[in-house]
Amino acid sequence: MTNNDIFKKLRVALKFRDDEIVEILELVDFKISKSELGAFFRNEDHPNYMECGDQVLRNFLNGLVLHLRGTKENPKTPGEVLLAMAGNTPKSVQKPTQRPDQKNTSKRDFKTKQMKKVDTAISSVKYKNKKKS
Repeated sequence: MTNNDIFKKLRVALKFRDDEIVEILELVDFKISKSELGAFFRNEDHPNYMECGDQVLRNFLNGLVLHLRGTKENPKTPGEVLLAMAGNTPKSVQKPTQRPDQKNTSKRDFKTKQMKKVDTAISSVKYKNKKKS
C-alpha cells in the first residue's frame, strides 16, 4: 500500500475536501496548493499523477492530530470535532407521550435514554467474511 492509497483512504473516511486538507497542512506550516494535492488522488496511469512522499503524509497526519485533538493549551475532544465537521448533531429522540392506558412506558423511556448516548459520528459496519457456524 502506497502513501497515495493511505492518503486517499483517510480523505474518504474523514470526508475531507481539498480545501480542508490544505487547512490541516497549514496547521503544521506545510504549504501545498489544491492542484498539487489533486495530483496525489489521481490514478497512477494519469499523466499528472504524483507520488505522495513521506514528508507530505507525515505532515498531514501531524496536522490531523492538531485538528482533532487541539494543542496542550487548547485541547479539543475528537468526537465533537468530527461531529462538527460532518454537520451532524445527535438526533434527539422525542419522549413518548404518556397516556394512562399505555403500558411499558418505562421501556420506552429507557430506549430514549440509550438513543441519546449513541455516537452518530460512527457509522455501522457490515462485515463480508463472517464466520459461518
